[in-house]
Amino acid sequence: MDFPIETWVTVAAFLGSGMSMGFGAIGSAIGEGYTAAEANAAISRNPSATTQIFKNMLVGQAVAESSAIFALVIAMMLLFTKFPANPITFFLLISSGLCMGIGAIGPGIGAGYPAGETCIGIARQPAVSDQMTTTMLVGSAICQTSGIYALVTSLILLYSDFYSKPFAPTWAAVLGAGLAAGVGAIGSGIGEGLVAKAGCEGVARQPTSMGPVTNGMLLGMAVAETTAIYGLLVALILMFKTFEPVTSFGAAMALLSSGLCMGLGAIGPGIGEGCTGFGAVRWIARNPAETGILTRSMLVGQAVSESTGIYSLVIALVLIFVV
Repeated sequence: MDFPIETWVTVAAFLGSGMSMGFGAIGSAIGEGYTAAEANAAISRNPSATTQIFKNMLVGQAVAESSAIFALVIAMMLLFTKFPANPITFFLLISSGLCMGIGAIGPGIGAGYPAGETCIGIARQPAVSDQMTTTMLVGSAICQTSGIYALVTSLILLYSDFYSKPFAPTWAAVLGAGLAAGVGAIGSGIGEGLVAKAGCEGVARQPTSMGPVTNGMLLGMAVAETTAIYGLLVALILMFKTFEPVTSFGAAMALLSSGLCMGLGAIGPGIGEGCTGFGAVRWIARNPAETGILTRSMLVGQAVSESTGIYSLVIALVLIFVV
């Protein structure tokens, strides 16, 4: 049975909306649940600090929910915007919803780690709750940046002019862009959350070392974010590079594979670099005198983890420009 293109566009909008909000709800719910679990443990440890812990839990959960709100925004746009009846629109709407939905998973989970650790820290050191909350807010906010990359990519897919480009291979390029930015946000979001968790733990354990702990946390999070930036870079190239019309299915698959390669290839390095940063930052708090050597060790370890993300970036670029 044949359906008019308007029907296919409507189908794509519904599917994209469902994927955006469906996948987008996963990470934030896990992050918020982790925060609440740690808050309960903290209240049990120090009931006299219940009010401070409870307030921090709610603030932390609110930040962790940001990525789900991004997904909700894209879902609503897909549902209530009238899009052109064009074959490429089908792929644009699917890619936009998939990008934002999957791109919200890592940031949602990651933002829950510093929030939960801060609740535990307040139970131990109620007198420095303000410093811990500040560290938590900075760490949780940075965790959301990879989700913002996914949001930006989704908006570009929805509102840029792709209709003057040839249908093939543009359909594959826009799908690849959504996968690169969306899947690529998972690892960095989780990895940054691990580093921020160590920063909050460090401030709670040794408030006088807040300076070096915060510096180490920010540096570790910056490195853990680089693979999400690679994903955004590949997505932008796929969206804005002009491709010649092709009849070969293989040429289209090269562009789709480029996005998939970079998206999947960013997960492991992002989490691995986060694990390295977590170990270094928590020990900076315990032994501030060795901040220099711990920072160098962290950077070397993260650089080695980063190498696999660079391999993925190289293959993704080869698939775009060479194959």
